[in-house]
Amino acid sequence: MNRIDRTFETLRSEGRKGLVGYLTAGDPDVETSEARMRTALDHGVDILEVGVPFSDPTADGPTIQAASFRALQSGMALEKTLGLIGRLRADYPDVPIVIFGYLNPFFYYGYERFCKDAAAAGADALLVVDLPYEESNELRQHMTPAGLQFIPLIAPTTPTERAREILKDACGFVYYIMVTGVTGTATAEATDVKEHVDRLRTCTDLPIAVGFGVASGEQARAVGDAADAVVVGSALINAAGEDRLSELVDELHRALG
Repeated sequence: MNRIDRTFETLRSEGRKGLVGYLTAGDPDVETSEARMRTALDHGVDILEVGVPFSDPTADGPTIQAASFRALQSGMALEKTLGLIGRLRADYPDVPIVIFGYLNPFFYYGYERFCKDAAAAGADALLVVDLPYEESNELRQHMTPAGLQFIPLIAPTTPTERAREILKDACGFVYYIMVTGVTGTATAEATDVKEHVDRLRTCTDLPIAVGFGVASGEQARAVGDAADAVVVGSALINAAGEDRLSELVDELHRALG
């Protein structure tokens, strides 16, 4: 059993929902971003999404766009991101780490080399925002031998039959994007989230994590009632910049317990 499966099994046995936390690697520099990720893990993040900075993060709102810009300005690159993951893995052997990014840096690095190096660094899965399911095999064929899981994205606008097709051979967990638009800009009504998550459960037995727009413990509790985990990104970046990251992670962790 891999780290992601073990984590969700533990969450179920403890009767709580998971907290998936996103932070951009290298924002505002390598040392600071690593320290922030350690803080997030120490205060209750169950699964860490490490964002690879990219010059054109089209799915992300202004907060993550700005974080990517700062990281790139500091000289952050994919190879350095893998180094950061390796250092985290040495001290957090059981926490799942998901590499979150856009396809271009992985393509430029070379899919086979990237998958081998990501696995060697200690990553458990990839979440590629702009890679359509129909074109994903070019990357996934190198992920499977490396032991990396491919985390699928499902949107509110995804028809049930397409969701079923995407999820038929999925693994890890499902990332349900609960609002249309970009990250950090809105939060869906809890009743809408429950309806969509219930529909997804007819398509897969995988745990379902919901994200996009969650910024407080109250919001996390509301949307988490319907799901297995809640994803928080932009709010963590904002909190880190205001020196209140540990406070927010504590709040989210308590709300999901």
